[in-house]
Amino acid sequence: MTGETTLDETRRPARFRPPPRTLDAAFFLFAFGYALITALTNEFYGFRVWGNFAAAGYGLGLVLTIAELVAARRGLVLPRLLASRWTPIALAAVLAMLVPLAVLVVRRLTGVDWLITPWSWAAQPEVWVIERSASLLLDHGTPYVDVLSLDRPPEVNDYTPYGPVMTVFGLPRALFGGTPVTDALTDARLMFALCVCLCLWGTWRLLGRPRITVAAAQLTAVFPLTALIWSTSGPDLAIFGLFVLALALAAARRPVLAGVLAGAVVSAKLIVASAVVVLAVFVFARLGSRAFGRFAATAIGLCVVLNLPVFLADPGAFVEHVIRFPTGSGVVVSPAGSPFPGYLIAGLGTAGKIAAFALLGMAALAIGAWVLLRPPATGSDAVLRIVVGLCAQTMLAPATRFGYLVYPIALLGVLLVFREHERAKPSAVTSS
Repeated sequence: MTGETTLDETRRPARFRPPPRTLDAAFFLFAFGYALITALTNEFYGFRVWGNFAAAGYGLGLVLTIAELVAARRGLVLPRLLASRWTPIALAAVLAMLVPLAVLVVRRLTGVDWLITPWSWAAQPEVWVIERSASLLLDHGTPYVDVLSLDRPPEVNDYTPYGPVMTVFGLPRALFGGTPVTDALTDARLMFALCVCLCLWGTWRLLGRPRITVAAAQLTAVFPLTALIWSTSGPDLAIFGLFVLALALAAARRPVLAGVLAGAVVSAKLIVASAVVVLAVFVFARLGSRAFGRFAATAIGLCVVLNLPVFLADPGAFVEHVIRFPTGSGVVVSPAGSPFPGYLIAGLGTAGKIAAFALLGMAALAIGAWVLLRPPATGSDAVLRIVVGLCAQTMLAPATRFGYLVYPIALLGVLLVFREHERAKPSAVTSS
């Protein structure tokens, strides 16, 4: 009968859920520790600068969160601004993202980033590599240096391990740089930051302005790895933003525009190719075969249009930079080597490399079977499968970077936003 409680329900143990403030305290404690260790031990100058500011931001957030916990236990009421769960997030955004980025952009004007001196870099090499690629594209029709024609042995920073679309973020510097003011305003990190902000804002609008939870903001915006990349490099955040917008466009039944962005992100960085495959399955499952055909034709066609001219300009350089170097088979060995299982196994020799690729292949097959046998019906379903796939890819790839974890971590926050959207508009989610 309605309103009655059965015996089984009374015996069912209640699921323990830590109070939100306790989770906030754990988040800011972790973030503070990460930032402090980075400030004290990291070899990169920009990382240490970020760590100093970020430790202050996360530390203040931790203090405020603990103060609210103590006040609640003692029956005290803090001022509304101090009691808000969003105030620590705002502090982290200012001190772990905005301030260090501004400081490092200005510090970079000293011009020492091109030296092989990590302790002086105000920007990570990928920033000026991408800016250089734009200048090369304007001058020579290709963003890639022929490393075999240099008058010296090639080294790692001669490489541009990105697709030609990534060059777009360096064009403002190449076109308008040259003075301290214009160099600062056209720093590629500002272009990356602008891109991800616009893409996330567009995603939020496309989804009908769903509620953004504190947990979503913590995972996507102010997580230490996100804030560090925002301040010191940035290309992965731009790719993340473009892909999330593509996913939102697919969820909003706009497969052609989703295909445009899918083709663009693959033509910027191949690491997201596996995520685009899941996106394609999502389009097919949600919108049908015709929409899938339009999505696939647009994405593939745009990839050809964007990559073919650069490939024809210098096929050898294109393959060396975009394919061979990132996979560890270039003239110079990629330095990507975070101590994840795939890298450690590959380090055991030839047999280890074979084993690492075999593990990666088996993981890809298992996740592929999951995606095909249970295709994602909602945006959150698609994000979950992408998160699992990118985690496996990062952990098992023979050559990988710790920073690539920013993709699955930030996508977890996006997953929460998609779920809020789906709860608010269930009829729009289930219709197809």
